[in-house]
Amino acid sequence: MPEQPPYLRLADELRRRIAEHEWEPGDRLPSRAQIGQEHGVGENVVRRAQELLISQGLLEGRAGSGTYVAEPRQRVRIVRSTAREQPSGSPFRADMKAVGRQGDWESLTEAKVPAPSDIAARLGIAEGELCVRTTYEFLADGRPVQLSTSWEPYDLTAGTLVVLPEGGPHAGAGVVNRMAAIGVTVSHAVEQPQPRKATAEEASLLGIQKAALVTHIRRTYYSDAGRPVETADIVVPDTLCEVVYEIPVHH
Repeated sequence: MPEQPPYLRLADELRRRIAEHEWEPGDRLPSRAQIGQEHGVGENVVRRAQELLISQGLLEGRAGSGTYVAEPRQRVRIVRSTAREQPSGSPFRADMKAVGRQGDWESLTEAKVPAPSDIAARLGIAEGELCVRTTYEFLADGRPVQLSTSWEPYDLTAGTLVVLPEGGPHAGAGVVNRMAAIGVTVSHAVEQPQPRKATAEEASLLGIQKAALVTHIRRTYYSDAGRPVETADIVVPDTLCEVVYEIPVHH
């Protein structure tokens, strides 16, 4: 078995010292030079170990002040389930209410955006065909906990009351209910979750460390005729949220 890189060994050691309450939440860690000297490693190894523990939510870096043991935070549970589509109200708001938080979101819609090649492939349309793109920031008690970018083929909803996902009489009703309003039955969704590191922009929007771990979910809704009617990229930060899948069982 290959030997662990020095920074991972040091991260394990720092994690153990925190678990054994050598340092309590809110305590400032010794300097990188001190930690390096104590463990016989260079400051670069200490920096990488600390960055790993920051991305996992155990430590937090404060600009110009040092590295501190993070206060434990309750992670928000994000439940993914097609059974949660409701005729009224938002599953996200219901999730937040269940953990005693206020759920809300901010959105920005742009109509007639040409589809990039990867989005076109997911929607089964030609590259450059027009789409309605909506970006979302989902908030728990006013703090961003999830990002989403949604794409819908413009020719599907053009000239209807649901062309803008967050405008008109069906604003905020969700894809399934909005499509039903124009006679399109959504039969199922496909989700592909994948862990990766946050981009600089995502980290900034979510208030997390650059390159912190996120779950990137590619979701596509399909009509009963098999046509993709919406696709979205959903980004959930690992330190703030846990993603749970609820699988309905049909008898």
